[in-house]
Amino acid sequence: MKEFLAFLKEYGIVGLAIAVIIGGKLNELVSSLVNDLVVPMVLQPALKAAAVDDIRKLSAGGILYGRVLGSAIDFLVMALIVFLFAKLVLREEKVAKK
Repeated sequence: MKEFLAFLKEYGIVGLAIAVIIGGKLNELVSSLVNDLVVPMVLQPALKAAAVDDIRKLSAGGILYGRVLGSAIDFLVMALIVFLFAKLVLREEKVAKK
């Protein structure tokens, strides 16, 4: 058991597990923000013109391009949040080194 705990500590497995759990919850939060807040506010006129209440239901000829558009918006918001978080953390790391 001691060897296993040493392995976990040495390779940072516990930190990785925590990061995966927090990342999953962050993904849920960002998806909710995009689907329930950003898309309705920003794209509401376009959705009304297309007679659709959910962006993921947009389609043309059986091709659900709305899902791709919704996923692209999710990705962009998530990438922005990760960028801002990394910038904040790396800045604090640089300050701590000086």
